[in-house]
Amino acid sequence: MEFKLSSKEFNEIIKFEKVSIFPAFIGEWYFGKDFFDVKSPIDLSLIAKVSKLEYEIAEKTIGKMYKKKDEISGRERIELIKNLVGLFEKTEEDLINTLIINAGKPRELAKGEVEACIKRLKLVEYELKNVDGKYIDGKWNNEKSEGIIKREPLGLVLIISPFNYPLFNVVDKFVSSFLFGNSVIIKPSSLVPIPAILFARLLEISGFPKNSFSVFTVPGKEMNKIISDKRISGIVFTGSAEVGEEIVKNAGIKNYILECGGGAICFVLEDADIEKASEKIVKGITLYSGQRCDAIKIIFAESGIYEKLKEKILEKISRIKVGDPRENDLGPIVDISAINEYEKALEDAKNKGAKILCGKRIGENYVLPTIIEADKNTVKSLYAFNKEVFLSLAILVKVESLEEAIEISNERRYGLDACIFGKDLNKIKKICDKINVGAVYVNDFPRHGIGYFPYGGRKDSGMGFWGIGYSLERLTNYKSIIFNFE
Repeated sequence: MEFKLSSKEFNEIIKFEKVSIFPAFIGEWYFGKDFFDVKSPIDLSLIAKVSKLEYEIAEKTIGKMYKKKDEISGRERIELIKNLVGLFEKTEEDLINTLIINAGKPRELAKGEVEACIKRLKLVEYELKNVDGKYIDGKWNNEKSEGIIKREPLGLVLIISPFNYPLFNVVDKFVSSFLFGNSVIIKPSSLVPIPAILFARLLEISGFPKNSFSVFTVPGKEMNKIISDKRISGIVFTGSAEVGEEIVKNAGIKNYILECGGGAICFVLEDADIEKASEKIVKGITLYSGQRCDAIKIIFAESGIYEKLKEKILEKISRIKVGDPRENDLGPIVDISAINEYEKALEDAKNKGAKILCGKRIGENYVLPTIIEADKNTVKSLYAFNKEVFLSLAILVKVESLEEAIEISNERRYGLDACIFGKDLNKIKKICDKINVGAVYVNDFPRHGIGYFPYGGRKDSGMGFWGIGYSLERLTNYKSIIFNFE
């Protein structure tokens, strides 16, 4: 598949040989000795090669970034971030095409991701709403002292970005980290690294201090020595619970924001508008082929509306076209390992008496949206209940009471999001109060958006809350300064 960039800004950093070669950024553009292949998930063809950053070079870069003193004021940081808006608008078409070809996104979703980046950049000053420190008067404790509680940057923050929102996730995490005075290392997914590299080019053109950011193009399995470096004070990670746990074990004592996914639980009440609910549920299952941490994975429906809901969900799913994202509703599965998990989940469900109502694998890395119908007494034993299968797969369960649905939900190892469809406020409040998740969406499917409303996981779904103005808690440290007046 041919992959071209038209913007002069981007073409100046690429080596054009048989295939485009992209560099890492370490204060300057770096083409190393080795490269790894980048393929398009659309047809698995080679679209680029990316320079593989050697540990020795990464270690030296960390040293330079760690020693760097804050060169610019907070107001200058805001202006630099705002200046990115014009560059995003100028290079929008290249960014959209990159997301289509490298991440397999339908054009509408790719365009939406770029627009979300622009919106996020414009909201940079809203990030400062919780930034103020505190004054404590010691007289209330019979002390002749006063204290100032201030916030200071962590220093050096590592962002480990996933493949599913390879541009927005980097932009969002970078804005918060950089704004609060930190220097930032971006480690993009090796499956979809090109958007992060292009973002670094925009940072360079905008005049960001060159030792304040870098892009480490390092395969995940080779990151352990880097994440354990004591000079890195904070890690912001989006990805699986298994990788998140491994990061904490290897990196040691640091500030963490870990968004480890797990998918969402959905509750459908007897008084729900089934037409509207089924439409949103199907979107919640299938958007970007289910490759979202907030995708709906389990649906509990009260018995009175169960059959009608099932019929509507299957009817709407049957209309969805899967294939090349430039021509169809849903595109490919980016990470082939998710296909293996999918097939394992289907086999497990069949062996335990569950029914596959729709869905199957087509070709090497495409999957039709899949619904598994399971009994409430056996659902907890299913592989798809206990493991996040990262594509369009959901379990449908009929329940007689909300209590049993809540109990089953809370026994799942994940606790990221839930959603409720219905009108009974007493039932809705009961679920909101008792479900052990970080966010509950009422009459809508979960979607984290630009982080205007904060989100974060419980249990194996992570630690720390992310959102505009809320990420401050983990990206800065408190410092108490106490004055004694005796």
